[in-house]
Amino acid sequence: MSILICGSLAFDTIMTFEGRFAEQILPSQLHILNVSFLVPGLRREYGGCAGNIAYGLRQLGSPAVPLAMVGNDAQNYLLRMQTLGVDTRFVGTTADNYTAQAMIMTDRDNNQITAFHPGAMSQAHQNAVPLDAGIRLAIVSPDGRDAMLQHAQQLHDAGIPFVFDPGQGLPMFNGEELRRFIELATWVTVNDYEGKMLGDRTGLGFEAIAGQVKGLIVTLGEQGCEVWEQGQKTLVPPVKAEEVTDPTGCGDAFRAALLHGLLQGWGLVRCAELGNRIGATKIASRGGQNYRFSA
Repeated sequence: MSILICGSLAFDTIMTFEGRFAEQILPSQLHILNVSFLVPGLRREYGGCAGNIAYGLRQLGSPAVPLAMVGNDAQNYLLRMQTLGVDTRFVGTTADNYTAQAMIMTDRDNNQITAFHPGAMSQAHQNAVPLDAGIRLAIVSPDGRDAMLQHAQQLHDAGIPFVFDPGQGLPMFNGEELRRFIELATWVTVNDYEGKMLGDRTGLGFEAIAGQVKGLIVTLGEQGCEVWEQGQKTLVPPVKAEEVTDPTGCGDAFRAALLHGLLQGWGLVRCAELGNRIGATKIASRGGQNYRFSA
């Protein structure tokens, strides 16, 4: 009775810009953008959506099974995952690539600019969804384009309910492809920015998307989140963070709580309440995998 996490394992290089992006980027000059940011803070963390979600699931005591591809530099990452109790049997390795790398810059208002090198993640489609591993629930999170398309179809064909979490991978797909993901999925989760893009590309509003799945969850950062079910919207209030340090991985922590609750048979609102709690805990620590939480 495990949770399959289709997505990336990556290294995050996190930089802190002490100013505001809005004060450095002139809207009238975007067509000739040439900007440099001084980042006194710099560190490297374990990351990637699948890694962060797996970490969150283990914090909550749920089984985590990543389906991912890493490069020839991931030995320490895999060992760390195994130490946490994560099942890494379905993490493949390519000898000729680096593990995926995210370069994340955060400003004083917690806005983020991210550059991403896919590396081994581009070969993730070589890993098929395992059909004999006791998988009860899954999530399709940002990964290689072909991997996301194939894993969604494989999960649907196998009758395994799954969450579609397009995240930063959303721009890779056109409207027809995104509508197909929604048709295949059991639940959909996005943040408010991704939700607007998803609506623009598919031509579907939140109510229409929610009508095709069991539920749609739209996270709103410090404003909590919306849960859409059967045409009805429920606003789940936020949990105030004791300290705001780093938003990196907050969305993944929320998704771990969502999966944990779904595995327990909870309703979406209860899942979202836990997601807001764990997100408020995560934002007080640096990186996506350094917080401690117990439900």
